[in-house]
Amino acid sequence: MQKIAVYPGTFDPVTNGHSDLVRRAMHVFDKVVVGVAASPQKEPVFSLDERVQFATAAFAEISGVEICGFNGLLVDFARDHNAVAVLRGLRAVSDFEFEFQLASMNRHLDPTLESIFLTPAEQFSFISSSLVREVATLGGDVSQFVHPEVARALAQKLGR
Repeated sequence: MQKIAVYPGTFDPVTNGHSDLVRRAMHVFDKVVVGVAASPQKEPVFSLDERVQFATAAFAEISGVEICGFNGLLVDFARDHNAVAVLRGLRAVSDFEFEFQLASMNRHLDPTLESIFLTPAEQFSFISSSLVREVATLGGDVSQFVHPEVARALAQKLGR
């Protein structure tokens, strides 16, 4: 049986830290399905289709990765993809409490679905989508934190 994990997120924008986690996960799983969440309540800068496109570009060099947009419960998305685990990243201790709550809720909704937490490489530990967005909004260069296609799209979208 193929071991499949889902890696959910808004990915607004997808960062090099996200790519790092997927690369790490490919040492454990046969396949990782990157689930780009619609998340309209988060008011993403990019549309779902754009975020799927950017994730496709960012993860293109990693074999065994599938990119899908989704709307709805993560446990349903995971079940639809025959996933055995949800992959989540922990950058700092402050991430743990929220991630623990999510994992507990997901376990309540589907007791067969495990949560796997990975930490990024040190050079990516401070990078978050919201921080990259903020730096880009203020005119900063984010090219070292995201795929080149994402950097161009951020500059164009934010008028820089």
